[in-house]
Order: sequence, then C-alpha cells, then structure tokens
Amino acid sequence: MRRAFIHILIALIGLFAATPLWADEGKANEVKATRLWPSPEYSRVAFELGEAASYKYFSLNNPDRLVLDLDGVEPNAALLDMCGKVSPSDPQIASIKVGKNRPGVTRVVIALKTAVRAQIFPLKPMGDYGHRLVVDIYPANQDSAAEKPADTAVGKAAKGVAEQEPVKEPKAATGIALAGKDAKSAKPEYVRLITVAVDAGHGGEDPGAKGANGSHEKDITLSIARRLKTLIDKQENMRAFLTRDGDYFIPLQERVNKARRAQADLFVSIHADAFAKSHARGSSVFALSEKGATSAAAKWLARHENEADLIGGVNIDVKDPYLKQTLIDLSQTQAISDSLRLGRAVLTELGGINQLHKGQVEQAGFAVLKAPDIPSILVETAFISNPDEEKRLTDEAYQDTLANAIVAGIKHYFEKNPPLARNKVAQSL
Repeated sequence: MRRAFIHILIALIGLFAATPLWADEGKANEVKATRLWPSPEYSRVAFELGEAASYKYFSLNNPDRLVLDLDGVEPNAALLDMCGKVSPSDPQIASIKVGKNRPGVTRVVIALKTAVRAQIFPLKPMGDYGHRLVVDIYPANQDSAAEKPADTAVGKAAKGVAEQEPVKEPKAATGIALAGKDAKSAKPEYVRLITVAVDAGHGGEDPGAKGANGSHEKDITLSIARRLKTLIDKQENMRAFLTRDGDYFIPLQERVNKARRAQADLFVSIHADAFAKSHARGSSVFALSEKGATSAAAKWLARHENEADLIGGVNIDVKDPYLKQTLIDLSQTQAISDSLRLGRAVLTELGGINQLHKGQVEQAGFAVLKAPDIPSILVETAFISNPDEEKRLTDEAYQDTLANAIVAGIKHYFEKNPPLARNKVAQSL
C-alpha cells in the first residue's frame, strides 16, 4: 500500500512539473488576432488575447530593436501571421519575428528602421474587441501624444443636454473693413487664407460605431473628410488639412494639438452616430458645453503652467495664475459662441439634405471640441445604426452631398464672421 502511494505521489509531482505555471486547465493565454496600423506619425501593433496580458519589454541597440516578452502565451498562427503583415512602407518597423523564448514565454522582436520611443499598455474589452495589448511606436525626435488613451474606442457623450438658447448674431460683421467700399452693403471678403482642420473621427484600432449592415464609422468619416478637404481647397483663400489621412488612430488631444499647431481658424470633426434602436435617424451638430469648457480650461492651465503659450493670439505666459485663467476663460467663451454660430450655419445646410435629429446645435463635453481658441464643431452626419441612413452614408454621391452642405455652412459662417488679421503665418503640418 505504501509503495503504491509513493508511486502515485511521484506521478502527480511529475505531472505538475510538466505543466506550465501559467496554465489554466491546460490552456495558455491565446493570442486571437494581431493588427498593425502604420501611419506617418506612429505605428501601432495590437495583440488581442483571451485574457489580460502579463508582459515585459526592453530595447536593444545596434541594430535598434524592441523586445516584448508575453508570459503565458504560446506561439500560434495569429502571432506567426503578424510577421508577414509588416508593410515595406512602414516608417518605423522594419520586420517582426516571433519565437518561443522559454517555457511559457513567447518573445516578439520588433526590428526598427530608426531610433524610437514606445508606449505599451493594455486595453480592456470593448465592442467587438477582447483584451488587447497595444504597442505604439513613435519616432524618437517626435513628441508622442500628451496623454495615453484609456481606450482607443471613443465613447459618445450623453445626448441628454439642456436646450441651448439661440445665440444672437452680431449686428455688424466683425473683421477687417473693406477699403473703398460701404461696409454695410459690401459683401464680406476673405482677406487672408482661412485654415480649416478637418477631423475624420476614429480610425485604426478604434473603428467607431458599426453599421446595421457591417460598415464601420471610421471608414465613412475618412471618406467624407477627404471629400470635404477637396471642396474646401477649391474655395478662394481657403485651405483644409486632415488630422488623419489613413486608417490609423490619433489620440483625441493630439487632434486638437495639430489644429493649434496649424493655427486653424475652424475645427470640424466628422462622425456617424449610433443608437441601440435602429429607428433613430437624422443629422446633428455639437459644440462644447460650458461645463466642458470649464474642465478643459483647468486642464489646459495645468499642462501649460510653466510654458509660454498663445491663446487666441494672446501670450498667456503671465505670473498671475488668476489672470492666466481669466485669459483662457475669455478666449474659450468666445470660441464657444463662435462654435454655436458655425454649428447653426452647418446645421441649416444639413437640414436641406437630411432630416435633423434635433433642430438646434447641441452642446456636450467632447474632447475634440476643447481647443480653447478655435471654433469647433462635431458633425454627426447621420445614424449609421439606421439601415436606411447607413445605405446613404456608404454612397459616394451622398457623401459628396454631405461635404457640399458642410462647406456651404462654413462659407455662410465666414460671410457673417470674417476672420481677423493674423500676425503669424500658419505653419504647415
């Protein structure tokens, strides 16, 4: 009996010794999918796993490499398939190799084309995605996003906002007077180049809303944004630039930063709304809420406490924090007022081509609307969750119609609100 018990004990010890410590009922943490998103600004590598990842990473020089060790992961088809996904045109990544480093640990070696800085972080399950481990690779000489996104999927702000009183139009158009003409009867002219930042919502690892028939918001917004840019560039004394011009993710704050670096006169973010019930329909336009502005001003002040910066053309590098806060508040209050005027002009044009979800400009705390000195609107073109509206949104002719309506609204806004003179020339991106 004792000898039989000893044999059983030895067999059990051998079984536990042969079983990886990370195993859960004999299963490793499976890599279900891998995705690569190269862009001119940074490259993203995403691992989708069965559960939250345990990982370590380090870098090597000569040649430059980023090494990622995934604990509790075995090399599988999804990981090995990633090696062939690297595009020769990827600005940062030269190649990727995958192999078993030691029992229970898979090593991913990312060969780099240049010196880089990396941000590596996990994301919780959201939408169609499970647990993810994200590797963002930035050029060493380029600033990465100021803040790491809590998740790449950008949530929609609650639509239950209070009704906003109409903003009265100014009695007389402001701006630079036209020489030799009667200011009251003359049609306002654009006396300098107007720059419009066009932001295609979502992108890359963040697909946005999914349509009733499978379309993705990120694809529709990029297509409309490109058409909008083309139309704006054809207008006299106007030009546009895209915050993204490909299928890759840009953090929300970085979208705003790009607009400020280009000294944009307007910021227009394109989206396609979604709702749990498929009958919801109509176009909407949002501006920043006063509550959102207060929060944004406080964060801006905190980020730039020890830096010289310009808000609305005014240097806010002042010692008195209360004066600095006042300057930001004044600038943002004016920006919100202008945003509402712009929003109403665009909403009027959208009402001519589509049913409106609400008849007035709504206000919410969208992060992309928080530039303290740029009139900014978010256009929900239609409900992608509505089968009829999704069909229209994926139609190229209707996308052109939407872009034309937005441009018409922008032009009407500037006819009543000519841009002021600018001391600096807008920097190209």
